[in-house]
Order: sequence, then structure tokens, then C-alpha cells
Amino acid sequence: MINYNPKEWMSFIFHIHKADTFRKLWPLMLTIAALSGGIAYLELNYLKLAETTYIKNVGMMHSLLGFVISMLLVFRTNTSYDRWWDGRKLLGALTNVSRNLAIKIRALNLEAEEIEFFKYAIPKYAFALKEHLREKQYFGKDSFLIEIDGGKHIPNQVATSMVSRIYALQAVGKISQEQLITLNTDASQFTDICGGCERIRNTPIPYSYSAFIKKFIFIYVLTLPIGWVFSLGYFVVPIVPFILYVLASLELIAEEIENPFNTDANDLPVDEICNNIEKHVREILS
Repeated sequence: MINYNPKEWMSFIFHIHKADTFRKLWPLMLTIAALSGGIAYLELNYLKLAETTYIKNVGMMHSLLGFVISMLLVFRTNTSYDRWWDGRKLLGALTNVSRNLAIKIRALNLEAEEIEFFKYAIPKYAFALKEHLREKQYFGKDSFLIEIDGGKHIPNQVATSMVSRIYALQAVGKISQEQLITLNTDASQFTDICGGCERIRNTPIPYSYSAFIKKFIFIYVLTLPIGWVFSLGYFVVPIVPFILYVLASLELIAEEIENPFNTDANDLPVDEICNNIEKHVREILS
């Protein structure tokens, strides 16, 4: 995730960072500019379509379609941002439940061995979930504290180990039944958070909807020079690629943030959140 000062306008306007969509779109923009120049040259010098009434009315069609495509892109961007924000709330909940469980474990005055287990297991769940959402596997340091089978769902294995340890403490009388219920409530939230994150990751925007928007943008931009050249002349060469940049950038940004757990520039700071969880849990349980 990019850290920035929203009040520094100059840095936004003149700085092109690695996540800027211009870096991805400039080859297509150059192609559209060359195509626009070719269409303008043919219409103005050979086809003489500038005086044709029905060609002039093509601009009206683009005005109507421009309104439609803007509504589609607004809905597309809002849907992706909702997924991004939902992911941020789930990671915030993971931070809170990790702290709460550590605080309650600390209050029980357990033996050093039990404290050391939870000091390792709680942040390990956060790191395991992070790698699981990125379709990787995490074993971590000192993995002998929790037995991990790499071929299975690692966050579930870590959660199972914590819940089993809590029940074992109650079985030997180190915690009461009421304390077991309280700790089990916090421990069960780990799996709920994991399920919410998996729902976001495993449910992309429907293919037909995404494909339709891309085709719509391409055809819309491709036909702009035909209707606008009679009024703009060769100015269509810079204007049409700029319109492509605006419309396609919204689609690219929506694609990037719809899965907020990856390592793209605009994704959530998952690594930083996991490091903070580890830091805070160690501070509480030390």
C-alpha cells in the first residue's frame, strides 16, 4: 500500500509512481493515437465525410453511450472499493481479536510454557492467513511449537491448536468453565475472519460483466474519431487517447483493488498489519 499525504497536490499531478495506470496503458494509447490520426487523414482529405449529416450525428450517439459507460464504471469501481474496505474491516477485526485473546491469556497467570505457546500461536495465525490468501504456505519460526501439515489448510491447523490448548487447560483445571467459554469465543473469531477473507478472494467479479465493460470501452474509444473528426480535426489525435486513459484507468484500478490481499501498490498493508499483531502480542505476553 502506498503511504502518501493527501494534501500534497503537486506530487499527485507531476509524479508518476509505479502503480500509475499510464505505465500500463501507454502502448495502447499510442496505438489509438495513430489510428485516430489515420481516420482523421482519410476523412478530411479523401472521404470528405465532414459535410455528411449522418456522420455528424455519430457524436450524439457517443454522448448517450458516454453516460451509460460512466454509470457502468461508477458501479464497477464502487463494487471493488466495497470489497477493499470489507477486507480492511476483517483485518482490523483480526488485530482486535489477537490483542483481546492475548490480554485474557495474560490475565490468567498461566505457566511460562503456556504463555510462550500463545505468544507464538496468535501472531502465527495472522502470518499463516496472509500467506494463505496469497496462495502460499507459511510455516514460520520455531514451528515445533505447533505441528503443521503443509498439504492442508494451515490457518485452520493453527486455530485448531489454539482451541485444543484452551480445552486442555480446562481439562487439567488451570482455567474454569466460564474462562473456557470466554476464551473459546475469541478463538472462534479467527475462523470467522478467515472465512470472510476467503469469500472476498474466491469470489471475483463475474466474468461476463468484466468482459463486457472492457469490450464496451474499446469499441467506444475506437469509434470516437469517426464522429468527432469533422468538428475537432486533427485534435482527435491527443483527445481520444486521453479519453481511453480516463476510462481504462478506472477499470484497471477496480481490477487491482477487488482482491485487496495481494502485493499490488494499492492493496491493503497486510504485511504491516501482521507485523503489528506480532509486536503487540509479544508486548502483552512478555
